[in-house]
Amino acid sequence: MLYWWSKFVLLGPLMRVFCRPEIVGAGNVPESGGAILASNHLAVADSFFLPLMLPRRVTFLAKREYFTEPGIRGWFKKQFFSGVGQVPVDRSGGSAARAAMDTAVRLLGEGKLLGIYPEGTRSPDGKLYKGKTGVARMALEGGVPVIPVAMVGTDKVNPIGSKMWRPRKVRIVIGEPIDFSRYEGMAGDRFIERSMTDEIMYNLMELSGQTYVDLYAASVKERAATGAPAPAPARPGTRRPDANVPDSRAS
Repeated sequence: MLYWWSKFVLLGPLMRVFCRPEIVGAGNVPESGGAILASNHLAVADSFFLPLMLPRRVTFLAKREYFTEPGIRGWFKKQFFSGVGQVPVDRSGGSAARAAMDTAVRLLGEGKLLGIYPEGTRSPDGKLYKGKTGVARMALEGGVPVIPVAMVGTDKVNPIGSKMWRPRKVRIVIGEPIDFSRYEGMAGDRFIERSMTDEIMYNLMELSGQTYVDLYAASVKERAATGAPAPAPARPGTRRPDANVPDSRAS
């Protein structure tokens, strides 16, 4: 109930007035059945604006820490995130990663619309970073299409570190579903999953207009936190001319 209450009464009307969100390609989202919405990730606000602009309920896999903070503040956060459809997962790796995958596949099998951020974390600078292959395995194990979603402007509404949202224009662009049924039964093949993920990221780059960086966003954040220098750019001639964008073919 809190999901719909927030969408139509508590938060939704304010978001529509102050941020004037618009959506393009909403018809690419199926009216029923399991599917993955694979989106770029600019701000926490992404998880609010996408459900606001779609008629179907969107379920996100959220990091467990949102549900385990102690105290009154932690209790309210847990109630809120649970109420708006967030499902807690442990992202520490190993068996936890398998449990998160099982949760995602179960939700897809129940016909849910699952929101995923392939980059794994928010972009530190507005660029689009290398996708993690978990989204590909979810698609293969769940037997569902992947729908690319580009969020535009949410980083202006909710800049990293900001406590208050700002009235800025938000635009959502939804691409055509990507059918990976040609790879049915090939879950676990890291080459196939990498190729699928690169195809998804290529679509996100095209829809969002972001500059693509062939590095994981989490690694870039770690370097920034430790003061380590950024990786040196490749010398001319040492990489393919198109090596700064993901391969668009899943071959």
